This record gives sequence, C-alpha cells and structure tokens, in this order.
Amino acid sequence: QVQLVESGGGSVQAGGSLRLSCTVSTSFSNGRYCLGWFRQAPGKEREGVAAIYSTGERTYYIPEVRGRFTISQDNAENKMYLQMNSLKPEDGAMYYCAADTRTPCTVVVGTRGAVASYAHWGQGTQVTISS
Repeated sequence: QVQLVESGGGSVQAGGSLRLSCTVSTSFSNGRYCLGWFRQAPGKEREGVAAIYSTGERTYYIPEVRGRFTISQDNAENKMYLQMNSLKPEDGAMYYCAADTRTPCTVVVGTRGAVASYAHWGQGTQVTISS
C-alpha cells in the first residue's frame, strides 16, 4: 500500500514563504506516477493546487497560485515538494499531498474530478497565514 507523509506546515505572515515536503513509500522509478498538492480550508471543498508527474517532466497549477507556488519532485528520494512564496491569507488551509499510481495516470488540479483522481493521500499539514 502506498503511504504518503507530508510536513512543513506552520504559521507565517502574509508575504512569507513555506516549503512543504511529502515522502512517498513507493519508488518513483517503478512508473510514471501522478503527484499533487491539495488544500482544504474550513467549510470549503478540497482543491488541487499543483500537480506533477513523478518524472518531473510537466507541472500544472491553478491560476490562484501560479507564479507563487512551485511543485517539484526528487526521483532519487521519492519525495515531492511545494514551495510557497508570497503567501496570501486565502492560502491558509490544510494541505495534503496525493498520488495516483495507475498506468496511465493524468495529472489534474482544481476541484472537478481532481480529488477522485488520486487514491493515495497524506495526513495533511496545516498552513496558517497571519496578516
């Protein structure tokens, strides 16, 4: 069973930065997996904000984070990252990493069908933004 563990959340002032990390229990060399970062604020739907193939060849972002967030992966370490810069109050949420190990898989972001596309999830790490 694929296990994911994310970390790196915390409290930061608006305009600051955080880097989230996610360790995946399966080797990225076993296939071209789909990896994603999601967030869910209280009372709101979970949404995928960034996605990447485990090979690192393509990245996808929702417009709200494009230019501020960067998703990346490390094939040797079986890890994925989300570098978040210029954080805004609306970025505050529980952040989750997720993986789709099906072959083929399609990286997706947003809300429509995005959550259902990923079968494996981390436990979440809280990101709180203060102004």
